[in-house]
Amino acid sequence: MKIESIAVSRKKGTRKTRVDETELIADHGLEGDAHAGPWHRQVSFLSSESIQKAREKGLDVTFGDFAENIATSGIDWQMVPIGTKLRVGETAMVEITQIGKECHNRCAIYYMAGDCIMPREGIFAKVLSGGRIKCGDPITIIEQPDAGEEGRDKK
Repeated sequence: MKIESIAVSRKKGTRKTRVDETELIADHGLEGDAHAGPWHRQVSFLSSESIQKAREKGLDVTFGDFAENIATSGIDWQMVPIGTKLRVGETAMVEITQIGKECHNRCAIYYMAGDCIMPREGIFAKVLSGGRIKCGDPITIIEQPDAGEEGRDKK
């Protein structure tokens, strides 16, 4: 499991711009990203495999186009329970807080890309401890909740 792409944006509901590296800030999110702040969706993840499937369906998309902060390879986010703690890069740690989201209105991403897979396939996390991250860094599962504790928030 590793980071394939990192992306940030100054405004919510828009495609994000790729960066080679950035800082994950504890209790905040990615440095310079509009979604960062004191809430449960500080960082978003989407698998590069999901982005590739969207391309295969004919969508002209690349990393950052679905407003994901971190695109990954080698992990099926739909199988990772809420409460899972992951190390991102050498020192940063995040905890999964939400799987998928409700999309009330079709945002700019939907109209630009023709679809938005984040509500179905994206996951969200809060940053427990910060650190510098870069493309190619490993992602490691540190701790998963016990079988009865997990939940799937679809908000």
